[in-house]
Amino acid sequence: MRATDERGRTPLVAAAYGNHTGVAEVLLAAGADPNEKDRSVQSAYLISTSEVGDRPALLDLLLSNGADVQSRDSFNGTGLIRAADRGFPRIVERLLATDIPVDHVNRLGWTALHEAIVLGDGGPAHVEVVGLLVGAGADVNLPGNGQLPLAQATARGYDEIAAILRDAGASP
Repeated sequence: MRATDERGRTPLVAAAYGNHTGVAEVLLAAGADPNEKDRSVQSAYLISTSEVGDRPALLDLLLSNGADVQSRDSFNGTGLIRAADRGFPRIVERLLATDIPVDHVNRLGWTALHEAIVLGDGGPAHVEVVGLLVGAGADVNLPGNGQLPLAQATARGYDEIAAILRDAGASP
């Protein structure tokens, strides 16, 4: 399972990019490591949180085969941060059922909550993600890169997100 392509991708990483759950299952059964990273610091686990849409089947398979939710990408971001910025509520919900840190701060100075606001579009999926994060205890008063989440949401005109934050006690 140590073979890689010109990008340093293992067969499992390549299967993850294609969301080929059946292939991933065979590779895992043969001993593939769900945490092994390619040259771009992507593992099958991290890919399953952000690159295959809001479909948790691959994530569930990898978690049941030893994926490390503490794993970080090249931005020192968690799978939760990645799923939040893309607006994947089903992935976020699944990750929140693990011991993944809700308020981990990446190299950009942002948590999953900040990324859902700053990189999100304020639409229904990101509103749902913010609600899930707040419900899981995300710190609504933790500044992200110098700005509070409520200020970030208000500046972008994300009224529904701002309301969720206010209801959770966010400071302006």
